[in-house]
Amino acid sequence: VQLQASGGGLVQAGGSLRLSCAASGVTLDYYDIGWFRQVPGKPREGVSYISSNGMHTESADSVKGRFTISRDNAKNTVYLQMNSVRPEDTAVYFCAAGQRDQVEVALSADEYRYWGQGTLVTVSS
Repeated sequence: VQLQASGGGLVQAGGSLRLSCAASGVTLDYYDIGWFRQVPGKPREGVSYISSNGMHTESADSVKGRFTISRDNAKNTVYLQMNSVRPEDTAVYFCAAGQRDQVEVALSADEYRYWGQGTLVTVSS
């Protein structure tokens, strides 16, 4: 499973950004997907989760009401729409895949086997 995260960049506080996670070598229908973020010196933080069929999502309290996760299995892609971004959202964002029905703690990095390379999001104040 190869995951490619993209869409990061520099954005002003209050602005929006959409991250994409494209998969190759596998059909994403069989995988739950999580978005995580990490800043230097801190552990990787779970941001959002979506089940393989898109019926169940979870988000960290810090992004609820601002970030929305979605997926288009026909395009083999998962998205993270980031609205009303804040400087504290600055991080490298990763997408990760876990076998469907095997991810028990949605926002725990330990539940995911496959990881993309990350895309940097920088929010200026």
